[in-house]
Amino acid sequence: MAAVVKESSAPTVPKSETYEALMQVAWNFDYEGEVAKLDDLYNRAKENQWNAAELAWDTHIDPSNPIIAPEHSQYAQMPFFQKLSPSQQETFSAHSTAQMLSQFLHGEQGALLTAATVTHGVPDMKAKYYAATQTIDEARHVEAYDRYVNKIAIHYPMVPWLKLLIDTTLRTNNFCKVMIGMNMIIEGLALGAFNNMYKQTEEPLLKSITFNVMRDESRHVSFGHVFLAPTVAAMHADDREDLAQFAFDAVKILVEGQQQPMEAGFLKVLEVSGIDPQDFAAGLKEAAEMGIMRDLPPGQIHSLNDLMMPALVRAGLVTPRSKELFEAAGIPVNADLSVLEAMEDTKSDANVLNAEQAAY
Repeated sequence: MAAVVKESSAPTVPKSETYEALMQVAWNFDYEGEVAKLDDLYNRAKENQWNAAELAWDTHIDPSNPIIAPEHSQYAQMPFFQKLSPSQQETFSAHSTAQMLSQFLHGEQGALLTAATVTHGVPDMKAKYYAATQTIDEARHVEAYDRYVNKIAIHYPMVPWLKLLIDTTLRTNNFCKVMIGMNMIIEGLALGAFNNMYKQTEEPLLKSITFNVMRDESRHVSFGHVFLAPTVAAMHADDREDLAQFAFDAVKILVEGQQQPMEAGFLKVLEVSGIDPQDFAAGLKEAAEMGIMRDLPPGQIHSLNDLMMPALVRAGLVTPRSKELFEAAGIPVNADLSVLEAMEDTKSDANVLNAEQAAY
């Protein structure tokens, strides 16, 4: 990877944080379960386990070949970026990619915590079975991204809005809200981000990690639909509205957070790259006015529009009242399921995520 600087150049990552969460624990002595489709999902989860330690960790990452090539980077298309020195461009590419990968790592730990919470909170026994497989999936994802971030030796802290979103999810005492926060919003965010990374990188180790993680994540998104949709449909309208409000509040955290790109970690990326934040902001504005930052590159998807919102609509979690809230906040309510359904796991082997029919 290009222009790697000392690990100490990145912001300090806190070692740990502890708080109390109020989740009910549900015992269930009816071991049959109530959602038949969970059996298939659980069996495929068992059949498609993989060992992160068996990936090619001895792969050399070429310092002259950035993890994300310039032709796949929106930043590289900015006129401002093209005026930077080659050294600045290389350092920025290295550190902005490392910051993104650090968010993958931190987000997967959040998914690990939420999946474990669902395991003891959800009342259906087959849902507990599946949530347990998701918990081990998430542990494996943390392991894989931790090893990769250590390999490139650039660490960044968790962005505040992502931590707030996961903490808000964990602090609820309702397993449905945890599943909304995790399986529909956080996992939708992750699945979209991993798809885009898979399309952007040709670095073989990261591509293999991303491929395997995406297979797991597509099952996790399916779990949210398979279990929550009938559960929500059977609820009293007042309870459904409560969940719809939670979904709106969680999405708003994400949207407002992503509208503030100059958080501490990204400012550090600019600092180590020798880029003035005000100049960079002006460059972003110029690129936006030119339409450069408007459209995603071919093959990439928008997590919120293409995955999260259709998932919430499909599960009955966007009510007429909450739809008005989304529209008032400037958040389009997309009900088109085509991208979501194409990316969900149908048989745990090859789907739209793996158009090349590769295997890792």
